[in-house]
Amino acid sequence: MIADLKRDLIELAERLEELRVSLDIAGKVRAVNALEEKTAEQGFWDNPVEAQKVMREINDLKDTIGLYNTLKRQYDDVYTLWELGMEDDDPDEIEKEVARDIRHLRHNVEQAELTLLLGDKYDKGNAIISLHAGAGGTEAQDWVQMLLRMYTRWAEEKGYKIDTLDLLPGDEAGIKSASISIEGPYAYGYLKSEKGVHRLVRISPFDASGRRHTSFASVDVLPEVDDETEIVIDPADLRIDTFRSGGAGGQHVNKTDSAVRITHIPTGIVVQCQNERSQHSNRLKAMKLLQARLLDLEIKKKEEELNKLRGEQQEIAWGSQIRSYVFHPYSLVKDHRTGVETGNVQAVMDGEIDEFIAAYLKSRIKRDNPA
Repeated sequence: MIADLKRDLIELAERLEELRVSLDIAGKVRAVNALEEKTAEQGFWDNPVEAQKVMREINDLKDTIGLYNTLKRQYDDVYTLWELGMEDDDPDEIEKEVARDIRHLRHNVEQAELTLLLGDKYDKGNAIISLHAGAGGTEAQDWVQMLLRMYTRWAEEKGYKIDTLDLLPGDEAGIKSASISIEGPYAYGYLKSEKGVHRLVRISPFDASGRRHTSFASVDVLPEVDDETEIVIDPADLRIDTFRSGGAGGQHVNKTDSAVRITHIPTGIVVQCQNERSQHSNRLKAMKLLQARLLDLEIKKKEEELNKLRGEQQEIAWGSQIRSYVFHPYSLVKDHRTGVETGNVQAVMDGEIDEFIAAYLKSRIKRDNPA
C-alpha cells in the first residue's frame, strides 16, 4: 500500500540530513561567496595560475552544493507525489511511480554517500586505465578485451567521457594492451579500487578440446594531471621515437610513421600511442599518459615515506590478485580484498561493478581509521 512507503521516505529524509551535515553544505555556500568576492577584487587575474586554482575550487564547491540540492529536489518531488497518492481514491498507479522514484533516489543518495569516502587529493579528477594481458596468449588477450568493455560500459552508464589513448590488438583475437582516459567527476576516486590483477576462469572458446582455462590481466589506474604546473617535464629528459602503427586502422595507419613512443630517461618510464592517425595527436596523448605515470610515481614515493615514518609494513598490493571471475564450473565474481561476491557474472561484465567499488572504499576507511 502507498501508506507503507512513508517509512522509506522517512529513511531517505534522515539520510539526506546526514549528507547535508557531512558535506557541510552551509559552510561550502559561505566559502563560495567568499571566493567569488575574491574574484571581483582588482588584480585577481594578474596571476593566471593562482586565479585558475581559485576558479577550480569554486567549481568544485558548487558541484557538491548542486549535488545535494538536486537530491533534495528529487526528495521533495517524490514526497509531493506520495501526498497526492494518499489523497487519491485509486492510488495504485501513483504508488508504482512513487516506489520507482524512491528506488532511483535511494541509488542516487548511495552514490552521494560514496563520494564522502573520496577525500584524497586526486579523487575528484579523471582517470587513466591501462590494461595488459598476462601469460596465456589469445585467451588472456580476449580477457583484456572483456575487461575493457566492462570499464567502458561502467563509464558510459555514469555519463563519463571515454578517450582511447593506446590500443594494441592481439595477434589472433582480443587485445594485448590498452590505455583509456575516463573523464568525469570522481572517476579516479572510484576506479583506483580496480588496480591489480584480475583472474578469469572459464571454458576457453579458443580451445577445441573444451578445457577450462585460467587467465590473468593486470589493471593499472592513474590520476590524470589537470594542473600543468604540477608535473613539469624537461624536454631534454625525453627520447621520442616514431614508428609505423600496426593492427587495425586502415591503410593510412600502416603507411606512415604516425605512432609515437616516448622514453623518460631519468625514470626509464616508456609510453606509446598509436591509436590516432596523426603523429601530433599520438604525441599529445602519449605525453598525457607520461604525465600520469610520473604523477603516480610521485604519489607512491610519498606513500612509502609516510609508511616509513609510521613504521608500517609496505602492503604488497601492486601485482596481486584482487578479483576472480568464474564462468565455469559455476558463476561467481569474488573480490578477494573485501569478500564481496555475486553470482550474476554477466551483469558485472556489463559494467555493474559499483558494489565492489563501494566495498573497497569502505574497507579502506575502516583500515585507515580503526575503532
